[in-house]
Amino acid sequence: MTSSRFEKLPFAKDTIEVWGNTDPRNRNWPVVYTIFNDKQIYVGETTNAASRLGQHLGSQSKNGLKDVRVIFDDSFNKSVCLDLESHLIRYFAADEKFNVLNGNGGISDADYFERDKYREAFKTVFDELLESGMLTRSVPEIVNSDLFKYSPFKALNTEQAVAINEILEGLLPVIKQDPGQTFVVQGDPGTGKTIVAVYLMKLLNDIEHATDEDALESNSVFSDFFLEGYKEALHGAKIGLIVPQQSLRKTIKKVFDRTPGLSADQIMKPAEAVKSGEYFDLLIVDEAHRLKQRANQASAMQNTEFAEINKKLFGVDDKSKNQLDWLKEISRHQLLLLDTLQTVQPMDLPPAATMDLVRTADRNGILYRLRSQMRLVGGEDYIDYVGQVFSGTQPAPKSNFGKYDVKFFESFKDLDQAIRDKNHEHKLARLVAGYGWKWISKGNKDIADYEIEGVPLTWNRTATDWINSKTSSEEVGSIHTVQGYDLNYAGVIVGPELGFDEPTQKIVFYKENYHDAKGKQNNPDKVFTDDELLEFVANIYRVLLTRGILGTYIYVVDPSLRKYLAQYFPHA
Repeated sequence: MTSSRFEKLPFAKDTIEVWGNTDPRNRNWPVVYTIFNDKQIYVGETTNAASRLGQHLGSQSKNGLKDVRVIFDDSFNKSVCLDLESHLIRYFAADEKFNVLNGNGGISDADYFERDKYREAFKTVFDELLESGMLTRSVPEIVNSDLFKYSPFKALNTEQAVAINEILEGLLPVIKQDPGQTFVVQGDPGTGKTIVAVYLMKLLNDIEHATDEDALESNSVFSDFFLEGYKEALHGAKIGLIVPQQSLRKTIKKVFDRTPGLSADQIMKPAEAVKSGEYFDLLIVDEAHRLKQRANQASAMQNTEFAEINKKLFGVDDKSKNQLDWLKEISRHQLLLLDTLQTVQPMDLPPAATMDLVRTADRNGILYRLRSQMRLVGGEDYIDYVGQVFSGTQPAPKSNFGKYDVKFFESFKDLDQAIRDKNHEHKLARLVAGYGWKWISKGNKDIADYEIEGVPLTWNRTATDWINSKTSSEEVGSIHTVQGYDLNYAGVIVGPELGFDEPTQKIVFYKENYHDAKGKQNNPDKVFTDDELLEFVANIYRVLLTRGILGTYIYVVDPSLRKYLAQYFPHA
């Protein structure tokens, strides 16, 4: 890009007509533009700004918008404009000053000639928007926010776009027809399962409520679904999003509250969906591996509720029924987003059940796999490697993970300081740990839960949105507060619930050192062995070790396990 210039004018017919004739480029040059008032904004790109703005004047959804800002640059081409448009939609949506009126079908992450060079030059545009007050936060602040990470305006990678396209092709023609189907999206940590769920909720709403103007947005990746009558198929369809985890559910509700066309009421936990009394045409279930089976729930009230719902849906309290059975009973179709290796408690859906869901969907041609990493710089090779190390496969040790910053610490004090330094540098660097210590502080800031090398440590004081809480950088997060979330750097403490047995050369589980009561409790029809509980704990560390986007730092409490694991990771 050369030097970008901004032109601002009123969003009015006479002004736009005069402006269109003052410079040939106003009618024949690729540009990006915004139309806005104090509360709402629309972002677009075009090669004929005067004509396109004139079309927008006739749009009902843009009544009340007052001003136009057009971004020109001598080096703009169509691909650059699509990319800049995509960035601006995402940044405005997460910044919170404006409600973004765009649909999400055209969000692009396509490659093009000298893309990295152009994206570096975009910074001058973002700086100008920040200086003028159009953006209220810097780009790094926006990108670190949950509103950005879980935005329905996220740019899809090719794999995600293909999956959504195929889901729509299979689902929309039959969305109100019986028999229903269970679609499955399977992916490792960081492959963007939650992004697919949120994006799809927004896209389905956009298709159902599409106007003729929306159908003209031919750059949309999913434009065919706006043109071929799918709007009628979706008319009146009842669609909900199930998020089993409390903290993540609260975060996504906030995102939906900020997104025109979506409502926080669409996001539910399984019991809420049942109690709504609604029959859903489609339930999208994020983190479906965290749905619960019949076991001792977190509270007496939840135990009573589980039995009552079973009786309501099935006539009797059938202890073989789980929350997935509930959702199938109250919906025609289900879309399950899951990772068979992220089951972390005995009360979660058993791995055998999630694997059966995957196999059945595969046989029916409605299984969609996500493999490309969107979170970790280390990519899927790092995730596979961590899984092998903690499953006892003993892979060949690696001393280098490329651009991904992995360090193994012999001293906890050094790891603690390193994470503090990274938090100062990048933000969102946190300590996380397996459940190897009791939670005795119960939110009392004056009580430490445990010590390592004389350093007093406290578990997370809040269970919801802990990562962004004011005191999180001084606390240690558990699996229940970080699963589904991103960090820039994760400082992972492998607790005393894991050790290493020299004679057998195997990682072992010390039940007496594991203090998640629900994490080791037997189910009514199942007694868990220590080896089976070890699988849950290994899954926990697989999750914790894959939270960091830029890097993961590791400290191991048990000396024998520390010595064993030290061979697998680069030393600090």
